[in-house]
Amino acid sequence: MTPLILGSTSVYRRELLARLRLPFRCERPAVDETPRADEAPDALATRLACAKAEDVAARFSGAWVIGSDQVAELEGRPLGKPGGRDAAIAQLSAMAGRTVVFHTALALSHAGQPTLRASDRTEVVFRALQPGEIARYVDAEQPFDCAGSFKCEGLGITLFEAIRNTDPTALIGLPLIATSRLLRSAGYALP
Repeated sequence: MTPLILGSTSVYRRELLARLRLPFRCERPAVDETPRADEAPDALATRLACAKAEDVAARFSGAWVIGSDQVAELEGRPLGKPGGRDAAIAQLSAMAGRTVVFHTALALSHAGQPTLRASDRTEVVFRALQPGEIARYVDAEQPFDCAGSFKCEGLGITLFEAIRNTDPTALIGLPLIATSRLLRSAGYALP
């Protein structure tokens, strides 16, 4: 079997990919994640997913490499990872009572072959949130490394009215339905 590499150091993506029961290893991509001027959130997610996969594939030419990126969009603006408590509280306060779109892009790359791509769009409807609720949530889960400042697989689910998507794993960071489809097209045996 061709070696498989996850071009990410995200524990969330690693745990998701492990569900497919394929042997893989993780490598850190060397990619500048700075958004370009006037770059749409979905285009940013796609560009970064491809760049991550292609960067790692160039260093490990015999492997297929998965790259993924997620960008949250609020009123047309991208929201990054908060990095700390105050920024997480500010993000969640801005999203309270609104619908936020999460663009999760996926790329599968192998040196010398065209990069395969897929994407998922998830709409998250946040309920009205009070400042105390937001602070308690942020202190409980410390979602500082998560786009949108929450972990939907944990206590973050209590922040929502609804989630609308075609793949529930996409919101965590790696759309496994699309990942499975791309891996099958690359020759991996999956059920």
